[in-house]
Amino acid sequence: MRLKAFTWEYGRQFGTLAGLVGLTLVLWALTPHFMTVSNLMNVAQQTSINAIIAVGMTLVIITAGIDLSVGSIVAFSGVVLASALQADIPLPLALAIGLAVGAFSGWMNGLLITYGRLPPFISTLGMMSVARGSALLYTGGRPISGFSAEFRYLATGEILNIPLPVIIMVIVYLLGHIVLTRTKLGRYVYAIGGNEQAAVLSGVNVKFHKAAVYALSGLLSGLAAIILTARLNSAQPIAGIMYELDAIAATVIGGTSLMGGSGRIIGTLIGALIMGVLRNGLNLLGISSFIQQTVIGSVIILAVLMDMALKKQRT
Repeated sequence: MRLKAFTWEYGRQFGTLAGLVGLTLVLWALTPHFMTVSNLMNVAQQTSINAIIAVGMTLVIITAGIDLSVGSIVAFSGVVLASALQADIPLPLALAIGLAVGAFSGWMNGLLITYGRLPPFISTLGMMSVARGSALLYTGGRPISGFSAEFRYLATGEILNIPLPVIIMVIVYLLGHIVLTRTKLGRYVYAIGGNEQAAVLSGVNVKFHKAAVYALSGLLSGLAAIILTARLNSAQPIAGIMYELDAIAATVIGGTSLMGGSGRIIGTLIGALIMGVLRNGLNLLGISSFIQQTVIGSVIILAVLMDMALKKQRT
């Protein structure tokens, strides 16, 4: 039985990777500009923000939850970070403030879900409005712009010709993989998503670990806000709209089940890259942004249908 589960899990990951390779080859055939070093680096850099948010979303979905507030938390964290930078607060402290705002917002989600007993959909939907409204109220609806070159280097800098956002993304995925596969939190995340009642009976502090997962999701949204603000040289209260759907799409396309209990960080990375490659290729082909939304929505629906079909075969 364990061999069957192992084969199913890694077979799904291989299928997703094959889909990414196939999509890349098709786009390369359709437009020679796609498979250039500069464009591939651009794809990786453009994907980095969604990919970072999707790590937190993966943890949440494995627990059989959902987080609809990540985009609004990006906006709220970004404007608080921006105001701290303009107040001449030292850069490390300002970055810590931005991360703390994200983590606190996610932790509040976790408390509402665990102690308030709200469904994750309702709790995070409410936080989506609270965080967005707070960002608009905090700024009066106006963007905050103009930051130091030191801060903007986080998005514009390179190490060995690799953009810093891509390096940060890789580090986040390595840490996420270690958390899920080598730590007690990772084991408990799978246990909670697989059978929460059984996890409780096994002595797992479900409330604490669920709250921790949502706090991590918020923290990674804060990190995404740092990169986005540095890239744009501006923090906008309307930033991050639809980011939650992109993160959910990357997670589901990568093989994480919306039913909870299964998923891999590497699959989420592949899913985020599929989203990035698809968007970039459609842009190079001159496809309308309206059609792009339709195509990406169709990909999400197909990924969920495939997951449900594979679940039935597995059982």
